[in-house]
Amino acid sequence: MRTLDEHRAAVLALVAPLPATAVPVGDALGLVLAEPVTAAVDLPGFDNSAMDGYAVRAADLTGASRQTPVVLPVQGDVAAGDTTRHVLEPGWALRIMTGAPVPEGADAVVPVELTDGGAEKAAIHLAPEPGRSLRRRGEDVRTGDVVLPAGTRLGPGHIALAAAVNVGEVVVHRRPRVLVASTGDELVAAGSALEHGQIVDSNRLMLAALVEAAGAVVAASVHVADDAPAVRALLADLPGAPDLVVTSGGVSMGVYDTVKEVLLEDGGVEFVKVAMRPGMPQGCGVVGPSRTPAVTLPGNPVSSFASFHVFVLPALRRLAGLDPDADGAFEAVADTAWAAAPGKVELTRVVEQAGRVRPSGGQGSHVLGALAGATALALVPADVTRVEPGDRLRCLPLLGKDRDRGL
Repeated sequence: MRTLDEHRAAVLALVAPLPATAVPVGDALGLVLAEPVTAAVDLPGFDNSAMDGYAVRAADLTGASRQTPVVLPVQGDVAAGDTTRHVLEPGWALRIMTGAPVPEGADAVVPVELTDGGAEKAAIHLAPEPGRSLRRRGEDVRTGDVVLPAGTRLGPGHIALAAAVNVGEVVVHRRPRVLVASTGDELVAAGSALEHGQIVDSNRLMLAALVEAAGAVVAASVHVADDAPAVRALLADLPGAPDLVVTSGGVSMGVYDTVKEVLLEDGGVEFVKVAMRPGMPQGCGVVGPSRTPAVTLPGNPVSSFASFHVFVLPALRRLAGLDPDADGAFEAVADTAWAAAPGKVELTRVVEQAGRVRPSGGQGSHVLGALAGATALALVPADVTRVEPGDRLRCLPLLGKDRDRGL
């Protein structure tokens, strides 16, 4: 029997970061940089005003105060977006707006609140020091600076920075494409009239939702009957050109576990028992003519859900160019007691609040009611048979919850 960490390592050994590609910076949200972003321009690109006010020569305002203002004639206005090269003459002021280029000769900006706001002449109540209320060219970023390192997952702020330094394209790893396949003659589509012995194919919808919540792409979502020729046909021509295949069902010790039977014939997938609860029966390897990496998950819905977080999600992170170990794990304190399986890592569905966790409800591998309310998985070590109040536990956040750890 494998440990959870050993099986996770076996899954990760199947995948590598996807090839890099250049995309327009505006299309890169959520993608991971394969190459660093280097500034093409200074930021700011020119000296500009930090305030609405008056551009002045500080020497012209020596001794100015509220009691003894200095009155300067106003030479004109400089608006934000003005591309004219203004020159400030000695003994004059230029009215200037926030973000507008600082005129040649000006070495300070006096905020309008410290003046009478005049349009033709202005009474100025401040003797500014040189440099007051100015944003100097390149004070934020210099041309050639690395502003975003490789491995950065691009959020809205990263997109803004890359665009601001005049980078039109970024080199990223594309989103992983995943084929989700559920198996079983008893499965029917949601909304169907159920006959005796039939169940809704919720796993396929759940796994597809998890793939999307992780930031990956569902290349295809299919249901395969317990029919060896149908399984072989699927493997021979994987729909959607996936980077990863994820199946649920048909991987345990049952007589009719057709997926396992066919994949064992093919020889590319290894089926094992993992010392974890839920989710002991697992498999991983490569399938099809393209030898596409595959992870086979158990059919019990909670087992499949938990297994996705500990095995599939790290693989998706690596494919996307992220560190699979940067998984958002956090430590929390048990708020109550609960039993754990001896000799196995217990993946307890818990609700976390203010650093404390409690089971979200029944923990059977078939119990979906408690799954919806859970926010994390508490990983109870294999040598612990009972969690006591106050015990500290490592927890993994669940996709789609407050502590999202997607791609």
